[in-house]
Amino acid sequence: MLVLVCYDIGDVAGAGAERLRQVSQACLNYGVRVQYSVFECRIDAVQWVTLKARLLQIHDGEKDSLRFYFMCEADARRAEMHGVRKAINPTGILVVD
Repeated sequence: MLVLVCYDIGDVAGAGAERLRQVSQACLNYGVRVQYSVFECRIDAVQWVTLKARLLQIHDGEKDSLRFYFMCEADARRAEMHGVRKAINPTGILVVD
């Protein structure tokens, strides 16, 4: 499944800075950063349960916002990208310089 994870962490100058780092790292373990606070995660059902539980454990419901959007592969293929970030195919071959 493809899950778009979007987050906004409050108080990034204080305690939020650590939550921001933890949320980002959790998402990096399962997906690709497509914007500063947006990740595309192609994961199976077990990985989704694990990721969601971790993110809900980290976030502060009084200060932070988490959003999960579920997309089918057809929707993902129709996505348009413009600007400085290049599109990444997480199912293809990745070459790192």
